[in-house]
Amino acid sequence: MNAPLTIAQSLQRAQALGLARIDAQLLHLHVLGRDPHDRAWLLAHDTDTLDPTVTERLELAMQRRISGEPVAYITGFKAFFGLNLQVDARVLDPRPDTETLVEWALEQLPTETTQRVLDLGTGSGAVALALQHHRPQNQITAVDASADALAVAQANAHRLQLPVHFIHSDWMAAVSDRFEMIVSNPPYVVDGDPHLSALTHEPLSALTSGPDGLDDIRQIIAQAPSRLVPGGWLLLEHGWDQAKTVQTLLDQAGFEQVQSRQDLAGVDRCTGGRKPF
Repeated sequence: MNAPLTIAQSLQRAQALGLARIDAQLLHLHVLGRDPHDRAWLLAHDTDTLDPTVTERLELAMQRRISGEPVAYITGFKAFFGLNLQVDARVLDPRPDTETLVEWALEQLPTETTQRVLDLGTGSGAVALALQHHRPQNQITAVDASADALAVAQANAHRLQLPVHFIHSDWMAAVSDRFEMIVSNPPYVVDGDPHLSALTHEPLSALTSGPDGLDDIRQIIAQAPSRLVPGGWLLLEHGWDQAKTVQTLLDQAGFEQVQSRQDLAGVDRCTGGRKPF
């Protein structure tokens, strides 16, 4: 019978199996019932030995990660812009890159006056809930074409006690109001992109968008002017190499002040423009 592993030995083994250090730490904290931000606890307790039942659960979790399943699906939670969101395979695993979209939106939203904001393709609700949390006076509406995704987002809103309004709609088809801002992290991966093989656990419909990855962005840009008030902003997340094309699409649609924002890696990750007054 093998001797019980210490936390330090178990973390070393996880990395030897090919797990990233942060992934190994998050999975250990999860099976040990600790807060995901409590990585310092692992260091303070690195000589503690793991109970065999914990080791067994950890082994299953590590095998799921090795197979490509996101850590967020294994733990059931993902931290995003200061919020702890429940996530599962019905929605995309929220990416840190998308926090760029939230930061830009917050820069444009006044802190005092009430603004109406529409989040298209809300998924887990990450963007809408972050905006509602930081601008509680605003009226945030979140849309998704997937009833499954909306169920996840609504559960997050209820748990976090954030009064986001949800609509089941294919983009703006069921949306009749007008807004001071529209934000979206739509599908933007090219159909058949070789990177999709590493994303098989996530919903394909939330990832791909036609032969150049821009089908949904074109549709949103076409619909947005009728749902924005004069001077309203449209902010879009997109792929690493799509900024110039999205800028051109916004220019052609009559948007002004068209510009892009970089993510933490220095990549143009979001592009937006303003409807003329």
